[in-house]
Amino acid sequence: MATASSDTAKALIAALDGPWHDIREEARSLLAGEQFAGDPALDYRAARERVLGQMRELATLDFVQRGYRTEHGGTGDPGGAVVGMEMLAYADLSLWVKAGVQWGLFGGAVENLGTERHRDYIDRLMSLDLLGCFAMTETGHGSDVARLETTAAYDAATQEFVVHSPTPSARKDYIGGAAEHARMAAVFAQLVVGGESQGVHCFLVPIRDAAGADLPGVTTSDCGLKGGLPGVDNGRIMFDHVRIPRENLLNRYADVAPDGTYSSDIDNPSRRFFTTLGTLVRGRVSVGGAAAAAARAALSIAARYALRRTQFVNPDTGEETLLLDYRMHQRRLLPLVARSYALAFAQNDLVGRMHKIQSGHASDPAEQRALEKRAAGLKAAQTRHATRAIQECREACGGAGYLTENRLVTLKADTDVFTTFEGDNVVLMQLVAKELLTGYAEEVRELDALGWVRFAATLASDVVRERSGVRQLIQTLRDRGGETVEEGDLSRRETQLKLLADREDYLVRTAAHRLRARAEETGPFEAFNNAQDHILEAGAAHIDRIVLEAYIEGLEGISDPEARDLAERLCDLYVYTVLEENRDWFIMHRFMSVERAKAVRRGVNELVSTLRPHALTLVEGLGVPESMLRAEILTQ
Repeated sequence: MATASSDTAKALIAALDGPWHDIREEARSLLAGEQFAGDPALDYRAARERVLGQMRELATLDFVQRGYRTEHGGTGDPGGAVVGMEMLAYADLSLWVKAGVQWGLFGGAVENLGTERHRDYIDRLMSLDLLGCFAMTETGHGSDVARLETTAAYDAATQEFVVHSPTPSARKDYIGGAAEHARMAAVFAQLVVGGESQGVHCFLVPIRDAAGADLPGVTTSDCGLKGGLPGVDNGRIMFDHVRIPRENLLNRYADVAPDGTYSSDIDNPSRRFFTTLGTLVRGRVSVGGAAAAAARAALSIAARYALRRTQFVNPDTGEETLLLDYRMHQRRLLPLVARSYALAFAQNDLVGRMHKIQSGHASDPAEQRALEKRAAGLKAAQTRHATRAIQECREACGGAGYLTENRLVTLKADTDVFTTFEGDNVVLMQLVAKELLTGYAEEVRELDALGWVRFAATLASDVVRERSGVRQLIQTLRDRGGETVEEGDLSRRETQLKLLADREDYLVRTAAHRLRARAEETGPFEAFNNAQDHILEAGAAHIDRIVLEAYIEGLEGISDPEARDLAERLCDLYVYTVLEENRDWFIMHRFMSVERAKAVRRGVNELVSTLRPHALTLVEGLGVPESMLRAEILTQ
């Protein structure tokens, strides 16, 4: 077995850290102390105060400044901001969420949707002089942001907006920070000018005074105990004709003149709406990254425990057997480790794309839309992985895994909501598939069912991959893949890519044909509803393929021979696991024979067996410092 903190493990850590290795290393040092750890013994009131105190300490470090442009007092490193904040997930997910709401969502809305007249707010929110919240979701509308009910009607006589919750379902719900600490909300509401709605815009609305009392017309309430994240004060907000100055409209993409004249440089209301939401993509990128980080922490605990804990005597040796020496235990944990590596490389690629766009090095609208699609799909993939991996880790640790002192149940509870916040996973995967089907046709950017169905039927198979920004390395591998899948060696990258890409292409093409045929019989909505399972499967297949591409590209950056060999074998395990999970589909659609499917199952067994002696190195390579695991079972 490889020794702890080996050079091989360090090389793997550097590879998974990617371009922001130095930032991650600095965070591992800064966040290792008890002052940033969670305390599951606290009640939720005390937990909230503890997290607020931790945020005040964070405000003195470089974590905050990276996320803001230099002209606003930051350092202009959006990628560094995401990965730096992601490291908070190793310490305490309540702290990560609370910090993300303040500096990512609230602060991001002010900086990305506001203009120079909102400059002072940025100074104050960065230093925590102004605590804010992000009020988008309503009781009646979550994913369907375009139909939010809160209104902001302009009164030209006073040059004010009147913010109002016209129905009970217009209540802002589950809003982080709204229960206690926030003094201002970035409120998404229907802008009404002259009795005409101009769609959803964002407004800065004060909700509490300096003493913490609700301001006139504002009613806040506490969501109380949740399934996890006790340090986050989620609350609800209702508005009763609350007046705010005209200047409190965040007016980067639209404005209202003193006389009530509405103007925008983006004429198309749908494009304006999606442009507004697109600027906030960093939040979705961050959620996926934090979920994957939590999964890495859980796997680090469970695998280390499996290398210590024995169960039953081996009759051949007379000694008790380590948990990780059992084949099923290897199968439970090592494929999840492999997927964690794969998703880490995919996250690095995603953050790199986001950084390029948000630092001004790319302005092509197609790149922005491709980023949004990729962020949506990876967020769904990473949060689902976290849910599955943490549960498997909990079970793999038996009764010890159920004790709070061993942290797994806390990780499970805190990440459970990640599958639905910053976008419900089903809706997000649907978004991915729609983008594939339309080939980004501008005519259906509103996601109108009829227009979408019409354009889906015109899709050429190559569009799927062309739109993904394929790099030369991947294209070269594709070009080599001339053999049929049955002829190809499953251990060759070109064969693996072909299998996953062919599945994606087939699912997208057949979904388009199914929609067209069904729409002629039943209408567009029924066509979509009937094919929803097919559509979601196409989206998931797309994500499997781009994750593999990112992994292959990540391998090229590993120069240490032993680390490269282990990462290559883990990549094989990731692919074989995906194939095994979708074995029935590949057999049913004749992409794989029964014999080839059996070879996949044998391949998984062989790979976990050969990787078993390197388990500690692989887990260390995930990059979670042992000092940050804080699980009692690893100290006994």
